[in-house]
Amino acid sequence: MLAAKEYKLEELTNKLEILLIDTKASWLKAHFSLVYRTIFNRKNFKKLENYCNDIIVKYPKLIFDGSDFTSLQESALVLILKRDDLQMKEVEIWDYVIKWGISRNPNLPTNLEEWSKENFFTLKTTLRQCLPFIRYFHLSTYEVLDKIKPYKKIIDKQLWEDISQHLLAPERPVKSIILPSRSVLVTDLPPCTNKPEEFLSTIVSKDHVAEISTLIDRNTTAYTSTNNSYKFELRSTLDIRNLTCETTILIITY
Repeated sequence: MLAAKEYKLEELTNKLEILLIDTKASWLKAHFSLVYRTIFNRKNFKKLENYCNDIIVKYPKLIFDGSDFTSLQESALVLILKRDDLQMKEVEIWDYVIKWGISRNPNLPTNLEEWSKENFFTLKTTLRQCLPFIRYFHLSTYEVLDKIKPYKKIIDKQLWEDISQHLLAPERPVKSIILPSRSVLVTDLPPCTNKPEEFLSTIVSKDHVAEISTLIDRNTTAYTSTNNSYKFELRSTLDIRNLTCETTILIITY
């Protein structure tokens, strides 16, 4: 696909993007960080970029808990922070942003109590594009005291005053811009029924399905019979002339 893009074969590139999304969802998930970093660097794979951004919104820790999170490009991090539908607690987002900023400045003291004004200024400069997209006014009092206050020197004076005022008198207007709270996606659950799900196979059990799903995704934690990424169907073809029966297992990604 990269070669197709390199030689400006746009139609082939588009078809390969669609093929990856439609048939290689598990592979994309298993190598998500690498895929996201590659397409973001290239900036030409819009279908994959949109697909990955939608996944990040629902499962942000695929990126934030990745071993290479701290090497994420600033522009990519800012794009994620801008999303109103990012499914993560705001205080956790703050923690990850601070982690990312500190990682960019390895000379900063490990003990925050030893930080100088210059150290805070360095972090503030590093995070200047990220800080405006934190939803400060939707944090609890304890979250502000425990997480924001220790780093208040990287926040503009007016913003800190407004945050403090908002905690004491939330109905009073402030000068700073109040971003909307991040929306929580509601997933429609299937209707409840007392009838147990019918499993139409005496050859492959639900435990087999869970084990095979774990192997496909190369998970270190095994799936359970009620929690896996795939649906399995058995289809048999009977050859009357040769008196043989061929059974095929179809694997369908949810």
